[in-house]
Amino acid sequence: MSFTHIKKPELDFELEAKTTESGRVYFTPSGKAYPSVTTVLGSLSKEGIKLWREKVGEEEADKISGRASRRGEALHLACEKYLLNEMDFKMRQQMMPDTKSLFLQLKPHLDKSIGNIYAIEQPLYSDNLRIAGRVDCIAEWDNELAVIDFKTSTKEKLEEYIQNYFQQCTCYAEMYEEITGEPIEKIVVAIATEEGFAQIFVRKKQVYLPQLKQTISNYYLTNQVTML
Repeated sequence: MSFTHIKKPELDFELEAKTTESGRVYFTPSGKAYPSVTTVLGSLSKEGIKLWREKVGEEEADKISGRASRRGEALHLACEKYLLNEMDFKMRQQMMPDTKSLFLQLKPHLDKSIGNIYAIEQPLYSDNLRIAGRVDCIAEWDNELAVIDFKTSTKEKLEEYIQNYFQQCTCYAEMYEEITGEPIEKIVVAIATEEGFAQIFVRKKQVYLPQLKQTISNYYLTNQVTML
């Protein structure tokens, strides 16, 4: 399988990132500082995470969080290499068994649905939303331009508990359109689970846009953040 990549000149830039006490901040080409998408959306689950950490204990919480983070990073890297046509037989054989299992859950969906690819691990930002981040993938999904986000999970995710995932993809779609002028209506969340099966959620951006704007507004009000 070989994927076709189409370069967008408008996306030929990098964003400097800095981790602060309040989260990750990106600096745009014009010098403005915006909080990351994950930092802003993290505010939605902040209280729940705090209660969970108190329940399981700080040491155990750190172990679980660290493992989940490593699992997610490994899958992201595998998907990135595959979509960039850089994954050969040797690389796949050397993949850790748990990462390989997760990747092979998503691979048939990538092969079947992804067409032309326009961005992989691309930094994006929005002066309108005052936010920035790095998108996993922007490509044609079943012949329609889409934001595609890769996730991992210990077990099956209920849709009501992943509304932040849909807001995240919606944010990337808005940022991409602001920079390129090309709208994206479709968002795809692809989750590989340790239970051995993939969950593919295909949704429409417009459903989550009002929620996203409210989340960003609440973040700025709560944190008293000003646009630099």
